Amino acid sequence: MSPVAKKTNNALQAPVKPSPELSQVLGSSDPISRPEVMKRVWEYIKKNNLQNPQNKREINADENLKKVFGKPRLDMFEMTKAINKHLTK
Repeated sequence: MSPVAKKTNNALQAPVKPSPELSQVLGSSDPISRPEVMKRVWEYIKKNNLQNPQNKREINADENLKKVFGKPRLDMFEMTKAINKHLTK
């Protein structure tokens, strides 16, 4: 029997271009993969202590994140949708 090749979703790894607003959060305007975008956003959130201590699912946006999220607070499950609006192929 031949081993089954593991399929990967290369669409997730395709580089995307962040908007100028998102670039300020990421620290770069270079194209990067979607998983890397989310990783860097979470690093930014943790570095700047933006998670609500009483409700860890809620992100309290600073001035840079308000430009991306469009509002001062956002549930972490809504975050991906808000960030996707700032990514282009």
